[in-house]
Amino acid sequence: MYTRAELSKIRTEFWITFGQYMKPVPNAQGRRINWPNYKTGVKDIYFRMRAERDHAAIAIELGHADLEMQELVLDQFSQLKKILEGCLQEDWSWKLHLANDLGQITSKIECVLEEVNVLNSEDWPRIISFLKPRIVALDDFWDQVKPGFEE
Repeated sequence: MYTRAELSKIRTEFWITFGQYMKPVPNAQGRRINWPNYKTGVKDIYFRMRAERDHAAIAIELGHADLEMQELVLDQFSQLKKILEGCLQEDWSWKLHLANDLGQITSKIECVLEEVNVLNSEDWPRIISFLKPRIVALDDFWDQVKPGFEE
């Protein structure tokens, strides 16, 4: 059993390791980027990566407080699904109006890797190998479509 402080320390160490691994990788525009804290630059649209005790996940998360607006933005993403899938080279799951860990209603497009544990450092290479190509692909996608979301 881990204490809360130990859990926090292990998770922090994982994200530092991931950040160091990703540091030499430029974004789609050739710039340095803080990959673990990817900023889309558009309010209420987030690229989230998670590493938990039983899975790892990466998602485009829509956090608009107005649920109709959230649905409209998800629909806007669905119109770009072919471009998204072309960048990702896989199909992700689309979820409308779920409660997140804080009880907020969000929508997301996500991919999950089951049966990995961030608390087990032996799983870190699998988690990093899962997250890296997907966040890079999301960045490539976002570089192409971001102007359509900036209004």
